[in-house]
Amino acid sequence: MENLRFNYQSSLPFITQQEIDYLSPYTKIASEALQSGSSPGSDFLGWVKMPFLYDTKEFERVKIAADKIRNQSDILVVVGIGGSYLGAKAAIEFLSHSFYNNLDNEKRNGPAIVFAGINLSPDYLNDLLDLLEGKDFSINVISKSGTTTEPAISFRVLKELTESRYGKVGAKDRIFATTDRQKGALKQLADQEGYETFVVPDDIGGRFSVLTPVGLLPIAVSGANINALINRALDAANTCQKKFDENPALQYATIRNILNRRGKAIEMLVSYEPRCQYIAEWWKQLYGESEGKDGKGIFPASANFTADLHSLGQFLQDGTRNIFETILNITKPKRDFLLGEDVDNLDGLNYLSGKKLSYVNEKAMQGTLEAHLDGGVPNLIIDLEDASEHSLGNLFYFFEYACGVSGNLLGVNPFDQPGVEAYKKNMFRLLGKK
Repeated sequence: MENLRFNYQSSLPFITQQEIDYLSPYTKIASEALQSGSSPGSDFLGWVKMPFLYDTKEFERVKIAADKIRNQSDILVVVGIGGSYLGAKAAIEFLSHSFYNNLDNEKRNGPAIVFAGINLSPDYLNDLLDLLEGKDFSINVISKSGTTTEPAISFRVLKELTESRYGKVGAKDRIFATTDRQKGALKQLADQEGYETFVVPDDIGGRFSVLTPVGLLPIAVSGANINALINRALDAANTCQKKFDENPALQYATIRNILNRRGKAIEMLVSYEPRCQYIAEWWKQLYGESEGKDGKGIFPASANFTADLHSLGQFLQDGTRNIFETILNITKPKRDFLLGEDVDNLDGLNYLSGKKLSYVNEKAMQGTLEAHLDGGVPNLIIDLEDASEHSLGNLFYFFEYACGVSGNLLGVNPFDQPGVEAYKKNMFRLLGKK
């Protein structure tokens, strides 16, 4: 993982080398279970080998469809929830201009990308319909079944709008369905209406699906290089087969489980770059749904520094000592900014004159790290070389593999989510669904 480095030195004051030596053989067994297909939840291990076995024909179809959407649309509406949208949104925000959707079409060089079916808010849906007025748009609806409540409601409304705007024939060229290969309501509708379809693999669960057409089609529409994304995920998959000392994913899974055994029940993923905010949201679903069961698991939380230091800093420094932090650090910005000098110096900032803003950000990170260590908060560091497709391909696979290993170490099935169904049953009962 040449674009990714994992550093756990700042956790060593809180754990012992003996604990690492004790747990690492079990980590190896957990990893071998993923590689051999013998892990709990073995029906959903397709993501492990996916970078080696990718369907190249479908991959080319994804790129062709992305070009078609880019050429015909001012806006792409991605309809999906959970793993059907978080990975794509994370990638687009990580790789793109910070104000991507706010740029004019020429500067953006592609359609704006917005998301629907992620809530049940009438205000959100009405505001989305306002946005689409007078705009050319396409829809990528993503659902294994086609009956998940939130995206199904949004898609019903958007399908009607598309047909009224472009007609039945025109609508079929603007709706792209990512769904089951053979069955389900959305697959049936797509075949009936003639939508172009892409496959959600049977053996890959939603939260592990970002490197399938679930994530790749919207990511490609943003103009990102999905070839680089997949190629670097392949490199990461090779690294994840190496021994412990050369395998960042195994190290991460091991250290976080040791910290959990020492009472650190909350992991906070933090970054000093706003473009990482939705990486954290994707990560929270990945680890929360995979580990939080049978009364076990590390609660995944996130923060955006330095902004959240002005709201959460006091608690992190002096609050309950059940937290550890994992810092996602981008070592090289896309563009730096050189700070100048002000004649009056009323703000007292002339001591920073001639320094790059990335340097100031780095020192803020180092100062916070030292303070939190002194305050009893272990820190882990994931260094990414830059905010590129190469780094992101590494990161996605690194987190997915470490998650599978970590869940196995906890003794849970990392690939089911029985607790998710409880609220749905209650909601359907309260709504009167038979």
